[in-house]
Amino acid sequence: MTGREPRDGRTFETKGEDPILAGRINAAHIQAIRDQYVLAGIKHFALNDQETGRFTVNVQIDDRSARESDLLAFEIGVKDSGVQSVMCSYNLINDLWGCENSYLLNTVLKGDWAFPGFVMSDWDATHSTLDTALNGLDQEQPENIYFDANLKSAVQGGLVPQSRLDNMVHRILRAMITDGLMDHPTAIQPIDTNGDAAIAQEIEEQGAVLLKNSDVLPLNTNLASIAVIGSHADVGVLSGGGSAQVQSVGGQVMFGGNSYEAMPCPPCWSHVVWDASSPLIAIQTKVPGTTVQYDDGTDVSSAVALAASSNVAIVFVSQWESEGMDVPSLNFTDVIHTPPIDQDALVSAVAAANPNTIAVIENGGPKTLPWLNDVKAVLEAWYPGQNGGPAIANLLFGDVNPSGKLPMTFPASVNDLPRPIIAIPPDNVTPFPVDYTLDGFNVGYKWYDSHGITPLFPFGFGLSYTTFSVTNPQLNATTSGSSVGFQVTFDIQNIGARAGAEVEQVYLQLPDSTGEAKRLVGWQKILLTPGQLQSGSIQVTASDSSHPLSYWDTPSHSWVIASGTYTVYLGNSSRNISAVGTFQIP
Repeated sequence: MTGREPRDGRTFETKGEDPILAGRINAAHIQAIRDQYVLAGIKHFALNDQETGRFTVNVQIDDRSARESDLLAFEIGVKDSGVQSVMCSYNLINDLWGCENSYLLNTVLKGDWAFPGFVMSDWDATHSTLDTALNGLDQEQPENIYFDANLKSAVQGGLVPQSRLDNMVHRILRAMITDGLMDHPTAIQPIDTNGDAAIAQEIEEQGAVLLKNSDVLPLNTNLASIAVIGSHADVGVLSGGGSAQVQSVGGQVMFGGNSYEAMPCPPCWSHVVWDASSPLIAIQTKVPGTTVQYDDGTDVSSAVALAASSNVAIVFVSQWESEGMDVPSLNFTDVIHTPPIDQDALVSAVAAANPNTIAVIENGGPKTLPWLNDVKAVLEAWYPGQNGGPAIANLLFGDVNPSGKLPMTFPASVNDLPRPIIAIPPDNVTPFPVDYTLDGFNVGYKWYDSHGITPLFPFGFGLSYTTFSVTNPQLNATTSGSSVGFQVTFDIQNIGARAGAEVEQVYLQLPDSTGEAKRLVGWQKILLTPGQLQSGSIQVTASDSSHPLSYWDTPSHSWVIASGTYTVYLGNSSRNISAVGTFQIP
């Protein structure tokens, strides 16, 4: 659920590396699904952070680190959304399979969090009848291998109490009733494809992140010529693969004649899919009087020639990710093409030919960008989705002011990661360990902060086409009683010439005794017109489900507020913050 491993092939499915951010976004997502009388589920519980050997990877982690990272994201997601279904994961956690891990399923989920719904297995993640039934699994998926005749025999023989079987059924039926499936059996209506496409476009426009801009963006509509190069930008935008694959309206764009691009195994069952939303066409639509030409980038000399003869060169580069595989590195040299293309070398060559080179990157997680200093601008488009082409064009030409922020740290090198090499399984059947105690609860930006490592781009980073001024930050803290917490207020003004939004972020440094790096505890996105001044306010309460002022105390099995000095910071990324003040908790 959180992005501990940036090379994970399912990084694009997570909500970022910070547990509070991921938990709150997931909770909102799930609640929106439940509002439609659909039984939503949250997955994969828990610590499922790599696809390499995903069926046998054995995560080693201490209780506090788990509680303050992945489990915290789940706790927020479960409690704040009212979700009624949790899917347990393939991997082992401290030597026990996720779907028969009593500590996770019974003690934490159903006990500490009082989760009333049911636990289903990931597909074929069930390994036994007795251990899974007794340790918290309520539903086997996709077939009843262990929960069919075997479970019946176990109940009849007294090995599994009848009360446990009743509890399984009760939890499943309760979930269906709670989410309205009984009262609204025909709630699903025909899909509003146009309305949904507009929402998808807005999501891309709000979520894309401007990583670099040296006075080249937004593009001028009076340019004589624009070169668009690479990554099938003439026909579509890339999407993530696996069971999270979403087919765009009208179907996907296909290559290699009428087939998908060649794929290696694993995952043999997943395909590279490009949504039919052409950035090239969207750019041409913006500038009908401009010569806009496309080169597919497969021949570097051809791409360079087009770039050299154009006013601006826009290079699209992409990295496909999918369930069932991890990416080999954080470069743009691993993408599956036929024949293979070194996209990093392509960007460098184009930038050498045209000083006004813009890179648009389509990917599911952090990248190292070895050509960063060579280009004028970089737009992180992620997987742009339905209407991704028009969204990218709107961002490039300034019809939309980019305001997205990075939910994950971009490292300067793979060697800066806690685990520079992904753990590899010895075979397909033997559990193998991966040590998560290295980063523990200091995941993501906390790892870089605690080790004094400078990232390529910090967590929370994102540029704008306008400028904001933040003044008069104030801290008001309550340090005793039932409402322990604090409020940060500030004034923010758009001092630029364009309307835009800024995301102010509050970070908290707990007392030194906790051993933690500062953590994100709150944020506020504020939209301002040119010259507009507005007051902002971010409230942080200790009793919140995110436990923003607490650390997990393993001996007492509880969240504890440490005594000592707390320092509050305000800024627009984890590395661009200023202290607002301190308060003491006795």
